[in-house]
Amino acid sequence: MAALLSNASTPGRFMPGAGTPARGDLRWVAVATMLAYLLASTFELSEWLASRTAPFEVWQLDELPLTVAVLSLGLAWYGWRRWKDCARLLSDNRELARQLIAVQEHERIALARELHDELAQDCTAIRIEAAYLRRTRDAETIFAAAERAADAASHLLDGLRRVLRKLRPAELDELGLGAALLSLVTEHERRSGARCDLVVEGSVDDLVPTVDITVYRVAQEALSNVSRHARAGHVSVTLTRSAEMLSLRIRDDGCGFDPGARTRGVGLLGMAERAAALGARLVTSTAHGEGTALCLTVPLRQTAARSGGST
Repeated sequence: MAALLSNASTPGRFMPGAGTPARGDLRWVAVATMLAYLLASTFELSEWLASRTAPFEVWQLDELPLTVAVLSLGLAWYGWRRWKDCARLLSDNRELARQLIAVQEHERIALARELHDELAQDCTAIRIEAAYLRRTRDAETIFAAAERAADAASHLLDGLRRVLRKLRPAELDELGLGAALLSLVTEHERRSGARCDLVVEGSVDDLVPTVDITVYRVAQEALSNVSRHARAGHVSVTLTRSAEMLSLRIRDDGCGFDPGARTRGVGLLGMAERAAALGARLVTSTAHGEGTALCLTVPLRQTAARSGGST
């Protein structure tokens, strides 16, 4: 992610008219072209080349200049296409970095608000009860204050666990990917009211941690997008494990979205970045009024080799 942010903040040297390096390169190309023209005009290079290749007419060497010219134009077209790809990727990275910064700030504000509104209040309640216990001598009053302090501590612990679960899903570490996805699906069904089914095919309890967290976060973000945008009545989540591949398929019957939109949400960009970092493939298909289907395909052997683990 640091590399992504670094790339996104780098000046646009690959963008049109984006500064001194690109203009300097164009100047060198112009100078080299003019020198080639002047040298060819001065020494009659075309005539010299024609006289030298005349004995080899059987090999059609006199057609070589035109062939080289076409090849040069083809390479220039190829380079232009790759330049457009680089410009698009750079634009996507900048948009992702901008949205990630905004999401990060939003999460910090939400976390700070939750810590202040819940955990800080419980800590204050415990502190008040402790001060009250120091002043009182009545056994019944002491017992009641201790009960209130215990309730505040229990509430504090529940709030802390809730915050920690948002930062890192405990089910993933304690119960494995299948159970973590089941908890995620159950929570989505409870909060959205839409029916959500989970099917797990094959054993998914021995995957490397990077695969576990990537699959979980992609499923979490996809279900979050369904809740916020899709207005779906039914969502199906299927996780399939084979000898070489792991695939996650999520389909909803919601309103869909425009796949040709110029700006994609941070959710889709984030999922694509997670998949790319793992060497996986993420494909989405959608249309207005026809729902959305998402498929994440993870090559297990290559991923295990990259992570130094086993599947």
